[in-house]
Amino acid sequence: MIIVMGYIHLNPSDVDEFLADIKDMTSSTKVVKGCILYSVTVDDAEAGRMLVAEQWTNQESLMKHFERQEVVLFVNKWGARIKSDILKYDALNARSLME
Repeated sequence: MIIVMGYIHLNPSDVDEFLADIKDMTSSTKVVKGCILYSVTVDDAEAGRMLVAEQWTNQESLMKHFERQEVVLFVNKWGARIKSDILKYDALNARSLME
């Protein structure tokens, strides 16, 4: 399992536009084969910080996500306008929180 977690930083004046653009992509991504969790939420609107949390069954599923046309268009629009410190983790021993 692959976990993707971190922050996207953008100009606070771009938060509403960013959220509008990410909303449709989030809805369509959640039903993509291999996607377990896909969420981008506001962590601090005044600072322009978004929290990204994703969970994928495997690396292949994640790479196919990046190849989707709407993801490519989103990255082309926002790539130069954001800074991110998102990392990818391999989850080799997932279990319930209380175990």
